[in-house]
Amino acid sequence: MSTTTAYRTRTIRKKARVAVHKVHYRTHTLEIPTGKKFRSKPQLSRYLGNAVDLGCFDFRTGKMMPSKLQKNKQRLRNENFNLFKGKPDLNTSLPIRQTASIFKQPVTKVVNHPSNKVKSDPQRSSEQPRQLFWEKRLKGLRSSDVTEEVLRTMELPKGLQSVGPATTDETLLSAIASALHMSSTPITGQTSAAAEKNPAVWLNTSQPLCKAFVVTDEDIREQELKVHRARKSLEEALMVDGLARAAESTRDTDI
Repeated sequence: MSTTTAYRTRTIRKKARVAVHKVHYRTHTLEIPTGKKFRSKPQLSRYLGNAVDLGCFDFRTGKMMPSKLQKNKQRLRNENFNLFKGKPDLNTSLPIRQTASIFKQPVTKVVNHPSNKVKSDPQRSSEQPRQLFWEKRLKGLRSSDVTEEVLRTMELPKGLQSVGPATTDETLLSAIASALHMSSTPITGQTSAAAEKNPAVWLNTSQPLCKAFVVTDEDIREQELKVHRARKSLEEALMVDGLARAAESTRDTDI
C-alpha cells in the first residue's frame, strides 16, 4: 500500500468511523470494500449522513482538499455580507408599464414624500430610427379571408393625398394604419410644404406619406353614419341567423 493510499484510508476511517481499507476510483465511481458504489458526491453524503463533513472532499480525485474548504467559507462569508449590505437603489427613471398593449401608454410615478414632484415622461421609450420611405415595403401586401380570397381594398377619403415618389393609395393606407398602431403622436401628415418638392430631404419620418389634412366635423358625422349602418346590418344578419338556427332546431326535434 502506497503512502497516498494509506493517508487516504486513515483520513476516511477517521472521518466516517468505519473500517475502510482502500478506495478504488474508476470513472468517477467511489467503491468501498462492502460493495457499495457511489456515482456522485451527494449520494455519498446521503450514505454517510452527518458523521462526515464532505465540504473539502473532491469526489473526482478521492482526496480531502483543505483549500477547497477555505474557498467555500470565503464564498459563504461574501454572500452573507452582501445580504446584510443590501443594494442601493440609485435608479430614478420611471418604471415601464408591463401590460400587453399595442398602443404606447405613459407611466406616471407618484411618491409619498410631499417635497418630491410628480414626474411624467411619456417619451421614455425612444423609438428606433426608421429607414426613409420604409412604407414602400408594405406595397403589394393583400388581405384574404378564410377561403383565401383577396379582400377588397378600402377607399381612402378624398382629403388624403400621397406624398413621395411612386406612392400609391394602397401604400398610403398601410402607412396610416401602421402609424395609428405604432406611433404615440397625432397623425397630421406632412405639414412642411417643402416635403412635396424634395421628400428625401424634408420628409418627416414620424408621419405617414400623405399631405397635411384636417378632420372636420362633417367627416366625423359621415364616419358615425357609416358605423351606424354597419352595426344595423350586423344586427339584422345576426337576427336572421338566430331565427334560422331556431327553425332548424325545431325541425330536428319534430323528426
